[in-house]
Amino acid sequence: MNETIPREAFAFLKRLQKNNNREWFTEHKNEFKEIEREVKQFVNQLGEHLNKHDQIDKVKVFRVYRDVRFSKDKTPYKTHFAGSFHRVKPRLRGGYYIQIKPNNESFIATGFWDPKKEDLLRIRKEIEMDDQEIRGIINEDGFKNVWGELEGEEVKTAPKGFSKEHAAIDLIKKKQFIFTKKYTDKEVIAASFMEQVNGDFKAIRPFFNFMSEVLTTDLNGVSLIED
Repeated sequence: MNETIPREAFAFLKRLQKNNNREWFTEHKNEFKEIEREVKQFVNQLGEHLNKHDQIDKVKVFRVYRDVRFSKDKTPYKTHFAGSFHRVKPRLRGGYYIQIKPNNESFIATGFWDPKKEDLLRIRKEIEMDDQEIRGIINEDGFKNVWGELEGEEVKTAPKGFSKEHAAIDLIKKKQFIFTKKYTDKEVIAASFMEQVNGDFKAIRPFFNFMSEVLTTDLNGVSLIED
C-alpha cells in the first residue's frame, strides 16, 4: 500500500484549477485516475494506521465531481482530494477528515461538523453543568500545540433555554465543535506525512473520549446504549 502522497497530485490539481472544464478533464482522465488510485491507497492506509489506536468502520474517498445544482460556481470538478474516517457508532463519536490541495491549502479536521439536534443539546447541557473538564482538555499544552483553538459556527448570543450571562456561554453557543490543522505542500509530499497525520489525529483522543462519554449517557451519567 502507498504511504505517501504522489508529488504529481499537486501538479495535476494546479493544472485542473486552470482548466476546470469537461473537455480538458476528459483528455487527461487517465492521468487523473492513476493519481487518484495512489491517493486512495494513501487514505486507506491511513485508515489502517488509525485502526491501530481507534476503531474505524468506514473509510471514504470523495469523488472529484462537484454537485453544481445549487451552487453559483458551475465548475464541474473539485480541485482537491479528500477523505473521511468514521468511528464505530454509537459508542464512539466524532470523525476525521483530510483534504489535499495545492498552494499550502492542505489540512486535516476532526470533531463534530453537524451534530444532531439532540446531541447538540446534550453537549450544551453538559457544559452548562460543568465546563471544567472540556476546558482542561482543549487548553492542555500538548493538545493545543497540535490542534490550536476550537473552531465552528455559533449562535450570536445564546441558544434557546440558556442564559447569555452563563460563564461558559463561549462554548454553549457553539453549533459545531471542530479542530483543524494545516500543512504545507512540502509537508504533504514528505515521507513522514502519514506518520505526522496519524499522530496528530491520535492527539484528539481526549476530546473524543469526553464527547463520546457525554453523548452516550444522560445528564445523570447513565448509559444510553443498550447492551
